[in-house]
Amino acid sequence: MYDELTPSDIKKMQEEIEHRKLVVRPKALEDVKEARAHGDLSENFEYYAAKKVKNQNESRIRYLERMIRTAKVISEDSASDEVGINNTVTVEFVEDGLVETYKIVTTVRGNSLEGLISNESPLGKALLGKKVGEIAHVKINENAGYDVRVLKLENTVDDGSDKLRSF
Repeated sequence: MYDELTPSDIKKMQEEIEHRKLVVRPKALEDVKEARAHGDLSENFEYYAAKKVKNQNESRIRYLERMIRTAKVISEDSASDEVGINNTVTVEFVEDGLVETYKIVTTVRGNSLEGLISNESPLGKALLGKKVGEIAHVKINENAGYDVRVLKLENTVDDGSDKLRSF
């Protein structure tokens, strides 16, 4: 399965790769050299910690490069009156009247604790393409689901403030 990314997601990933290669990598290499100079490597915790940081950075670079290489690029554009990627939507949970606001984003930026809902999540899938006043049925599994009503829709411009999720 390919991850769906928008052009702005790819741009953010490329910026993070560049930062990691030009800033983080040289510092990590310097930290490893400095820790190695302290002597006996068998009991040198600083050396192992520096190597771990260096390896985590390299792993993140490889992960981001692979994501970009295998990504399916999707459009951020949607009709002005329909829920789409990077839109902020206010919904009412029909069953209990609870009102919540979410921004629909791609999976690499999804973070439900910050109100960023993935377009591939059950709620995100159900909301895509809906208009204000419409009810979307969110299917959890074969036997369960719930309804949400779209109360408000904001076509937000992607300002780049959402962070990419780290693994």
